[in-house]
Amino acid sequence: MIKYLFVFLSSFLFAQQTQFVDFKSVLGKITIDPIQKSIIGEVNYDFEVLKSIDTIAIDAQNMTISDLKINNKTVPYKVTTKQLFLFKGFKKGKNKLSFQYVAQPKQTMYFVGKFESAQIWTQGQGKYTSHWFPSFDDVNEKVIFNLDITFDSKYQVIANGILKNKVENNNLTLWQYHMQKPMSSYLLMLAIGNFDQQQQKSNSGIPLIMYYQPVDFAKFEPTYRYSKLIFDFLEKKIGFLYPWEIYKQVPVQDFLYAGMENTSATVFSQDFVVDSVGFNDRNYINVNAHELAHQWFGDVITAKSGKDHWLQEGFATYYALLAEKELFGDNHFNWKMYEMAERLQQAAKTDTIPILNEKASSLTFYQKGAWALHILHEAVGAANFDKAVAYYLKKHAFKNVTTDDFLESINKFSDYDTMSFRKKWLEQSGFEVNEAIVLLKKSTFIQDYFNLLLLQETPFVQKEQILKTILQSDAYYPIREEVVFQLKAVPFEEKRALLQLALNTKNIVIRQAVSTILDTIPVDFYNNYKSLLGDDSYITKEIVMNKLWAQFPENRKELLLESKDFVGFNDQNLRILWLSLALLTRDFEPENKSNYYDLLLDFTTEKYESAIRQNAIANLLYIDANDTNALDALAKTLSHHKWQFTKFGRDKIRALLKKEKYSTFYTDLLPRLSVTEQVQLNKLLKD
Repeated sequence: MIKYLFVFLSSFLFAQQTQFVDFKSVLGKITIDPIQKSIIGEVNYDFEVLKSIDTIAIDAQNMTISDLKINNKTVPYKVTTKQLFLFKGFKKGKNKLSFQYVAQPKQTMYFVGKFESAQIWTQGQGKYTSHWFPSFDDVNEKVIFNLDITFDSKYQVIANGILKNKVENNNLTLWQYHMQKPMSSYLLMLAIGNFDQQQQKSNSGIPLIMYYQPVDFAKFEPTYRYSKLIFDFLEKKIGFLYPWEIYKQVPVQDFLYAGMENTSATVFSQDFVVDSVGFNDRNYINVNAHELAHQWFGDVITAKSGKDHWLQEGFATYYALLAEKELFGDNHFNWKMYEMAERLQQAAKTDTIPILNEKASSLTFYQKGAWALHILHEAVGAANFDKAVAYYLKKHAFKNVTTDDFLESINKFSDYDTMSFRKKWLEQSGFEVNEAIVLLKKSTFIQDYFNLLLLQETPFVQKEQILKTILQSDAYYPIREEVVFQLKAVPFEEKRALLQLALNTKNIVIRQAVSTILDTIPVDFYNNYKSLLGDDSYITKEIVMNKLWAQFPENRKELLLESKDFVGFNDQNLRILWLSLALLTRDFEPENKSNYYDLLLDFTTEKYESAIRQNAIANLLYIDANDTNALDALAKTLSHHKWQFTKFGRDKIRALLKKEKYSTFYTDLLPRLSVTEQVQLNKLLKD
């Protein structure tokens, strides 16, 4: 009981520790073993005791600590599974702490891929860096981090800050990264892999380094398109010079989220590495701008607690849209704001937690937060808003902030009633849709769109000419897209001419709407519909391939021959679809069936990212629900680090286990699985 009481009291004290102790800087010297998935390190902290304190805590999850010294003297210490406790040897004023540690992180540091595509990367969002580096789960403890990393010379090593030195020694290379300003521990990062890089420079002289895998050289331009323009715009709009000396971006495999704003070094998902066609469907622009905005809102200033999380996510979401407005214009911006308003209005029926609550949803923190800022921006005027934000950042730079800190800055430059704003937008649940509509209707485009929505229930014969006129106009694409959506329930012969007009627009989005609304394709419209296969959209191609294959059996060979070289996104959506359709088409290349099956099965293996594996497994099971190879591959999803992939596996297996034959199969499979897979599968078998 005494042991647990000590831990409880120390944890309580740690919550208040930043009032008594200020950790200034750290030099971490680490070596990573990719085979054992472990870290050996040496840590050297400089810290200052501000007030008398009995115990100092450092978060260190499941670490072995040794050779600990304070002010160069060996002192006693205590280690639990979560923390390192210091209670002797430090004095009021400046102190030094050094120790060795060994860690084998269960999370936060991930070892993915194999051979040339092998990568190691970290994701410490919130409070998880302490799984691989002894640090602070409390975001209010900001430290200047410096890392020396020793690793295999064949790989690039990326960390926060400036690369001060790089020393090669036989097969190992020492990378020395230094920072000058403090940050919260969750923003510490590492990324190791086979990367090339290209560099640009911002208007203010900041080096912008953009990494990519060598095989993605041709995808560099569409992936990082507008990156410099985004950086220059945000720095000017925010009015506070980027403070981190350098900005790096690195895409990694099987990342847990879209991106993460580690200080000076954003990590983002390989899914956003796209070619010129994929760019039209899913590009990195918004994630790029969002994570960059976090370098100010989250990294320079950090919310004191979870209830003020909107100060990070709401700001990053809003400023990303302002960057898109700069790139693509007012109509684009207003359309994105409208789409967010629609989501928020729908969610308000069940999402009842306000922004200023740490349990608020992501939708609330991100998108309602962005709308709240837009309300402020328009109410106080862009000039006053920008002055307030610049002042807010300057006053609280490298510190922690609350909502009151931000609203006080607004009050300094405006007499706007921030108290009423706070109550309505931050303390109440729901979405102020009427206030949002007033702003949206300042846009002529949005007014026209709303007027078109009013025609949804109008009989087609009464609105046909209006819809035709709109399709023949240069109206912004969502309006013409909505025209196509309103044709869905109209009999084909009545809408044929309008569908052809939509196809004639040559607009990818409008043409994709045509591909979506047609459930049945008349024979004499086959070639018109088939023309969509030539669009620069992998989404459109997938929709069209599926529908043409299903509805025109006599043309399947022709379709497969014409689409044989399709690959698609990084998840190989078109290649996997093609292989599946080739296997399902009985009289198509029977001599190659075995080869096509092997290619599809290969996509389920661990050398591929989870999106590819999931896509391939789902298709194999669609072809044959009793395919033992696919069932085996499904079980191997259970040990993956990406929760979305393991959820897919659990859900599929749970559904299959309703039948006894699958229960028998998976029971027999258990001994051949890894320990983690066995544990997870056993849980499913016992459900």
